[in-house]
Amino acid sequence: MEHKVKHDQDDMRFYIVIDEEEAELTYSYTDENAMDFDHTFVPESARGQGIAHVLARHGLDYARENNCKAIASCPAVEAFVKRNPEYNDIMLWP
Repeated sequence: MEHKVKHDQDDMRFYIVIDEEEAELTYSYTDENAMDFDHTFVPESARGQGIAHVLARHGLDYARENNCKAIASCPAVEAFVKRNPEYNDIMLWP
């Protein structure tokens, strides 16, 4: 199943509508022009389907396309980056 990721720049989040619920990845900007991906939520009914990884990939691709660095404050995003080292070039690690 393909999931359409939407970006709400005003609320600083990427989200996917699943039935009547939303999965989301939230972020903020740091002083260093980096996107800090700080929280991922997937509704219980949609867990285990790779939705958090879809959101992480989309958010990190957005950061790269906009010449931003990225911080993985969220454990789900951190795990995604560890499994996908092609994003290491944009990561800022603590």
